[in-house]
Amino acid sequence: MNILVTGGAGYIGSHTCVALLEAGHTVIVADNLINSKAETLERVMQITGKDIIFYQIDVTQAAAVETLFAKHSLDGVIHFAGLKAVGESVDKPLAYYYNNIVSTMVLAQACQKYNVPRFVFSSSATVYGENKVPFVETMKLLPTTNPYGETKAISERILTDVVNANPQWSVALLRYFNPVGAHESGLIGEAPTGIPNNLMPYIAQVAKGKLDKLRIFGNDYPTVDGTGVRDYIHVMDLAEGHVVALARMSAGVSIYNLGTGQGTSVLELVESFVAANGIEIPYEIVARRPGDIAKCYADVTKAKKELNWSTTRNIMDMCRDAWGFEKNYKD
Repeated sequence: MNILVTGGAGYIGSHTCVALLEAGHTVIVADNLINSKAETLERVMQITGKDIIFYQIDVTQAAAVETLFAKHSLDGVIHFAGLKAVGESVDKPLAYYYNNIVSTMVLAQACQKYNVPRFVFSSSATVYGENKVPFVETMKLLPTTNPYGETKAISERILTDVVNANPQWSVALLRYFNPVGAHESGLIGEAPTGIPNNLMPYIAQVAKGKLDKLRIFGNDYPTVDGTGVRDYIHVMDLAEGHVVALARMSAGVSIYNLGTGQGTSVLELVESFVAANGIEIPYEIVARRPGDIAKCYADVTKAKKELNWSTTRNIMDMCRDAWGFEKNYKD
């Protein structure tokens, strides 16, 4: 199939490009490179030995998107492009609402016009708000604690309404938990600009000596050690989940949690990184971060049953591969 991957030069997008190419699909990438680099796509091609068609465009711009759709006969879209930092979304809500929601609408309109029947949406576990864990797809979504989560919930509703009006459409809403790690080659991984917003690249940069210590946001949550608990999933497991979801799509809306089904605290992840790589990670406890919740982990029964998909890599693999990328990465 010919698959458009928006945000394909980004962290999850680039790993999904690897999985798509290895599965025999043709990949067209649209990315504005505000949080990514074109050289990442060169590394994807190096890993796979296959070419990618790349457009440096912003998918909130309808004219640019329409030009791309008119040029290629697409079979599906995987929509990753968007701003993704929970804390930043609290400080910059308008940027998040505009970028994340408008991009979804522009792409959906183009899919309607050019009869592209498959749409895989990069959603998030944040749409569950402060529901009781483990999060199940059938839960009523609660108001989220941050604008980032709201943009995902709103986009899900938009796509659901589009399917109600176009029953022949197939939409998969994939609710990610916490992607970490890197491709085992060490060629691609998470490379944020500036100070990392996510935990694993922050730990890796401390290990490298680029940052002096890790800041842990709060140790007074009702968890095993007081630090926040998350469901960490290896980014290649997540990428492979997209390929499976794309292959098994049927008419209507399908919702799947993509996670391991197990929670790991911040301190447990730090300890795992030390054990996997033999590098001590100095840290300090600071105040809680706005928008964070205590516990977030998945019920993954539905994905196992309907997609025959489950994770194959463990927390030590995640830590080892994250360091494998970071120690060789040059800004």
